[in-house]
Amino acid sequence: MLKNTIRPIRSYVLRQGRLTKYQSAALDKFSKEFIIPFQNKEINFDSIFKASENKIILEIGFGMGDTTAKIAENFKDTNFIGIEVHSPGVGNLLNRINEKEIKNLRIIQHDAVEVLEHMVPKFSLDGVHIFFPDPWHKKKHNKRRLIQSKFIENIGHRIKKNGYIHISTDWEDYALSILDTFKLTDKFLLKTGDFFVKPDYRPNTKYENRGIRLGHQVWDILFIRQ
Repeated sequence: MLKNTIRPIRSYVLRQGRLTKYQSAALDKFSKEFIIPFQNKEINFDSIFKASENKIILEIGFGMGDTTAKIAENFKDTNFIGIEVHSPGVGNLLNRINEKEIKNLRIIQHDAVEVLEHMVPKFSLDGVHIFFPDPWHKKKHNKRRLIQSKFIENIGHRIKKNGYIHISTDWEDYALSILDTFKLTDKFLLKTGDFFVKPDYRPNTKYENRGIRLGHQVWDILFIRQ
């Protein structure tokens, strides 16, 4: 007899898209070296990064990974882990890591919520980047948004005291929803008013530049773990 199971609401739709030969080759050549396989046990960061004493920043949903690679390249004294479910983006970032000889960046190709629950040790992260998460702008789809109370509660147990979450979005409705959702927790303090000026360490993405040309505004929000 089959048991009834509740399918979790995902914040993404797994549209793998068409892999280019370049991306496919990267997955074949570099996955073993730079991808951390999903597993139901905590990551040992000391075994992954040579400079294990460095700060650890987790990025959720890096897209094609160009911004991720640039940040890691600019901050060699910080270790980065990028999470993404879509193979074209993973393949693209693998090529960037190889081309630029980036030593302080690893990838996990899996659902971020499950990675947080099963792989990230408590109070191990110095920061979390979530740049342009899917806004699911139709009201009936709002329940798919990544930034929900349960997610904040979960991630709050993984960030060190005085660590941060940096979120950016070009949907005002989502930005306001994020502020309201974080107000429901006492784990995070909103820094510098409602929004803060985009820091120099976050390069503009291609998607963002296109939006700016169309007159779209971008909201950057920073929360500090208390």
